[in-house]
Amino acid sequence: MSMRPPQIVAFGGGGFSMEAGNPLLDDYVLGATGAARPKVCFIPTASGDADHYIVRFYRRFAAVADTSHVSLFRRDKGAGAVEGNLEAHLLQQDLIYVGGGSVLSLLGTWRAHGLDTILKRAWRRGVLLCGLSAGSLCWFAEAITAFHGPPEPVRGLGLLPHSNCVHYDGEATRGEAFRRMVAAGRLREGYAAEDGAALHFEGRELLRVVSSRPNARAYRVSTDGEHQLSVDYLGQPERAALAVA
Repeated sequence: MSMRPPQIVAFGGGGFSMEAGNPLLDDYVLGATGAARPKVCFIPTASGDADHYIVRFYRRFAAVADTSHVSLFRRDKGAGAVEGNLEAHLLQQDLIYVGGGSVLSLLGTWRAHGLDTILKRAWRRGVLLCGLSAGSLCWFAEAITAFHGPPEPVRGLGLLPHSNCVHYDGEATRGEAFRRMVAAGRLREGYAAEDGAALHFEGRELLRVVSSRPNARAYRVSTDGEHQLSVDYLGQPERAALAVA
């Protein structure tokens, strides 16, 4: 694997687990690796390594990538489960895809297993990191979670020095709480993405915003309110090509 700049693609919501029949965001992250047949590892920690989630991952990616998954809650053997040196395996991937669920459970489990440190190293090495919901919130310094009840702030891994809010259009109370907390200084300024929108960062700076839905939006949220960002809809290849050029 040649050295690439650190990259993270944070979905507001979408991908194979939320958009059956809509491959646009998943195809985008596969293409962003630059590999003809990328190595893709799925980390379903936030769902408790749910069987159905892992099966859906393989159904989506096995035909187009060399696939594997990490199980921290169970002793999975074979069938793509990573055994042996977890760090060595993850550092050889082109794409690490993190699923949704509880970001609090995800972060606690990763820290207990040292996976947080491994993922930071993979990011610096140029392995593309992506994910939705909890798999989006985790990369930021701060975020807001509503998985276990009313929206509350959470401290993430800090690879990106911003705050993050997912499902911005689908969960009104989460979005309202996010804007209020940023305005009050309880959360640092950051980004909010609707379902179907994805924030693509190179290094620690936002490179572009893409979407799998024509009207999906994303925002920069600061102490003076929300500011809508330009979004490239991936369903229009000619527009996406112009944005990259």
